[in-house]
Amino acid sequence: MAVQGGDPAAELKGARIVLRDKRFEDAENDYRWRSDPELARLDAAIPLTMSFERYLKLFEDQMKYPTPGSHHYSIETLDGLFIGNCMYYDLDTVNREAELGIVIGDRDYWSDGYGYDAVTTLLEHMFTTRELKRVYLHTLEWNGRAQKSFSKSGFNQVRAVRRMAHDFILMDVLRDDWFETREERLAARFRDSSDTGSQGSPPSQTTAD
Repeated sequence: MAVQGGDPAAELKGARIVLRDKRFEDAENDYRWRSDPELARLDAAIPLTMSFERYLKLFEDQMKYPTPGSHHYSIETLDGLFIGNCMYYDLDTVNREAELGIVIGDRDYWSDGYGYDAVTTLLEHMFTTRELKRVYLHTLEWNGRAQKSFSKSGFNQVRAVRRMAHDFILMDVLRDDWFETREERLAARFRDSSDTGSQGSPPSQTTAD
């Protein structure tokens, strides 16, 4: 069973990855990644300490009752291996904007273009199918590798933001700017082998919510 988040596209195919709806069988990996101190640090979060049984109940509740205005995708390789999560949330249908987040949980797939492919694939969907005007994200101020990768995907730094006792950089990409370089960025998914690895999820958005 997959999450039904109201998004018209349940599967988005990139050059190296497929973004698909969350499944119950994703819970084990999601729990392990959210319990990982290094991944939690990239997420400006505290590692999970609850039992897997408790987490699984919360995961199942989220499957049944997804958060309005958001859609969570699992990132799979083309041969079907679940390696991370990519999502948008806080969808504003009036201003036509939303926040994006990503985490590559499987370290074997860090630094090889999978994160870049996932981000550009989701942006393509958000600007074409969802017809948003703006997509934004927050990345930790010290995470220069993430900022570099997001810049390659079309994001520009907007300003510094302080929240939850952490310093972040707000970055965004506008629909008009995306379409100016759209073909170049989509083509780069096939040839680019550089990536940030785990860029971290949004600071207030966990990988299984």
